[in-house]
Amino acid sequence: MKVNADVMAVGDGLESRWRPTQADFDRFAAISGDDNPIHVDPEFSARTRFGRTVSHGMLLYSRVWALIRGRWPGRHLLQELMFPNPAYAEEELVIALTPTAGNPRLLEVSVRRAADGAIVLQGKCELDEGAGR
Repeated sequence: MKVNADVMAVGDGLESRWRPTQADFDRFAAISGDDNPIHVDPEFSARTRFGRTVSHGMLLYSRVWALIRGRWPGRHLLQELMFPNPAYAEEELVIALTPTAGNPRLLEVSVRRAADGAIVLQGKCELDEGAGR
């Protein structure tokens, strides 16, 4: 795994910090085709209950997936995700991947806003036991 300054091993898991930008939202919209104005139009988003643009859920998960791929290459099998709160541009996020005690092939996944601890992505990812070894 390529080790970046913002990625650290925590037990058998990983923790990373990331500050998404509006440019990240815009590039993801262009690539994915999801150009919903809640993600890419600050003027529109200012009039919503969020008050500003919010991240695509799959942009958040793509960062999670990259960490999984770096630490456990070729082993990602499936995931179960929820997005209980919004993630905003220019706000630092903390991404945590933690193998469960009873099943090290099952990762607990969370992405939370660093400022207030609100969970923006929560879920589980299952790893294939044989691939990538």
